[in-house]
Order: sequence, then structure tokens, then C-alpha cells
Amino acid sequence: MLELYIGSKTYSSWSLRPWLAMTHFEIPFKEIHLQLFTTDFYRVVDEVSPSRRVPALVDDGFVVWDSLAIVEYLAEKFPDLALWPKDRQARARARSVCAEMHSGFTQLRAAMPMNFNASLHGRGWNVAVQKDIDRIVSMWEALLEAHGDRFLFGDFCAADAYFAPVCGRFDTYRPALPQRIEAYRDRVLALPAMKRWIADARASFEFIPQDEPYRKTP
Repeated sequence: MLELYIGSKTYSSWSLRPWLAMTHFEIPFKEIHLQLFTTDFYRVVDEVSPSRRVPALVDDGFVVWDSLAIVEYLAEKFPDLALWPKDRQARARARSVCAEMHSGFTQLRAAMPMNFNASLHGRGWNVAVQKDIDRIVSMWEALLEAHGDRFLFGDFCAADAYFAPVCGRFDTYRPALPQRIEAYRDRVLALPAMKRWIADARASFEFIPQDEPYRKTP
């Protein structure tokens, strides 16, 4: 069976992406949760991932350790599942927006870290963060307009999984958003797999100071 090594469900946005895709598409896997920044985390991850980071996917001893590479690997391993859109141009666009998320939006990620155990409405905002938000809103609006206002490419796919942590941030920090974007955020958060991740996060009571810029103690 596939094994997926992940970090905290409260904070680990990179872990959420492949976990959500695998869970939504009902790909069987064993979930291995590691407590971030602990001795055990580094002991285990040193044995599994050359990058010393999560997520990491293990398939019969073969390791894939980058979230986007994991999605691509799964798409090839399970070609009957629509992890990417079927249309070639839509598929290329989906890969483009995932790559942009992978390497961009650094101001948003730094000022509004993913946190499913906090309500921080209005926190983290600045002009640089708003530029990231504006780009995401523009991107999502164009894709929703083009593909029927459900998910970014019509049916749920890897692109939605890739932006799920942003949906979480938009819920935690509640920046001003257009109604269409709020509705998309809420559709993603209402997915059964997403609700399961959030419930697990809220039941974990994990506290990692590095990821809590607005709190000093648990």
C-alpha cells in the first residue's frame, strides 16, 4: 500500500495538498503523521525523505518527496482518475496555476500561515499580502467563469487540492473577498475529505510556536 508521510494537520499546507487529492479520489494509502520539529520527526524523515521534509510518498520502497511531484506520480499511476483535467489546454493551465502556487504568493504564506485551530480575522494583512490576494482572486475568477463556477476546472482536480490551503487561510484570516470567491472557498472547505482533515486538525491540539506568530504560549 502507498504510504504518505505528513506533518501537522493544523499547519502543514504542503502535506494537505496530496492528502486531499488522495482522499478525495479514494486512493488507498497509509497515513503516517509526524509531529513537526521534534526529534522523532527528524529521525523518521531522515530515513524516508532526502529533502528532510514532508510530504513524502512511498510506493513499495520508492520515495517521491515533493507535493507537486507526488500529484504527478499519482496521475500516472492512476490514469483513470481525473487528477488533472482531460482537456490538454485545461490540463496545461491547471499545471501552470499549481506551479505558480508552488513557487509564489510568498507574502501571503508568510503573513497568513495556514492554521485550522485559530480565528484571526483581519490579522496578517498588508499591501504586499493584498497583491498576492488580488492575483489569486483574479486567477480563480477567470477559471470559475470559464469552467462553470463549481471548482477551478469544473470537477475537483489537483488544482483545487493545491489551493485548498489558501481556502483555509481565507477562512482563518477573512480578508475581503468577492462573493464568487467566498463561495468557492466554502465549496472546497465543505468537501468531505477537507472536513475530515479539519476535524483531525482540531482534535489534535498541536501547538507549534514557529507557526503561531500571533500567540506566544499554547
